[in-house]
Amino acid sequence: MSIVSSIKGYTKESYNELVHKVSWPTVPEVFSSAVIVMIASLIIALVVFLMDVSFEEIMGFIYSLKF
Repeated sequence: MSIVSSIKGYTKESYNELVHKVSWPTVPEVFSSAVIVMIASLIIALVVFLMDVSFEEIMGFIYSLKF
């Protein structure tokens, strides 16, 4: 079997699997998942922001102490 026919066979098999065997999500499912990801991202960003502000205040307090 030549390399060209191998690639051609692989491409046909991949196409058939994507068309006939894969279950694709519906538009409402994709939208719902996207909303969940956006909300989770915002919550994580808020937590990281609050941690950053807290550590900045703590380090500012520690460095302002006179020994």
